[in-house]
Amino acid sequence: MTSSTTTSSDFAIDVSTKGLGYNRPQQMGRKLWAPMWVMSIMAFPTALILGIVRANAISGGESEPTIAALGHVTTGVMFIGFTAVFTAVSFAIARILGEFRKGGGEVQELVGSEVRTLKMPPTAKIFILGMAMGMMTLLIASIIHLVVAAQVSSGSLSLAGAETAAINLEAVRRLGVAVYLVAITFGLATIVKVLRFQAIRIRELVQVSS
Repeated sequence: MTSSTTTSSDFAIDVSTKGLGYNRPQQMGRKLWAPMWVMSIMAFPTALILGIVRANAISGGESEPTIAALGHVTTGVMFIGFTAVFTAVSFAIARILGEFRKGGGEVQELVGSEVRTLKMPPTAKIFILGMAMGMMTLLIASIIHLVVAAQVSSGSLSLAGAETAAINLEAVRRLGVAVYLVAITFGLATIVKVLRFQAIRIRELVQVSS
């Protein structure tokens, strides 16, 4: 029986004399993950307050158009919050990958070795694409909710139309959430691949130094 050992050269890599640092998505992740968290923290309590206002409107006997409009506004704001929190998680994953990329390059520079950097794997590309698709889907659905609310309030859309829109937009929102969660899964799979690559590269550096 023969055994084979995986080396860093078995991966798709870039070879350089210095660490390559953060790539563009990782730079975005470092800058934007915290603002997205803040946005989600603001959106969810706002949606809760709107829900309470709607409940009071129902118990107070407000008109049906007002109640329907509040329902759409509440849902729209809530899913702006979901968009923000999913985006924050995605940017946090990009930030983690950036730290691995930058730190790995710095360690290789420190020991005087050529710097081998893992090229962006297919899982990372799917992660970025899925994140963009999920974000756009949820944002579009949220905006449409707000537009429907304005139309109901102005009387240009009937209650039946508002109900139909709510049902259709629920399907769109679920699709957006599913796409986002699948994208995050690919992001986590990318972290696993990076860890595997760096473990192999560290082993090579130790063998060379010894």
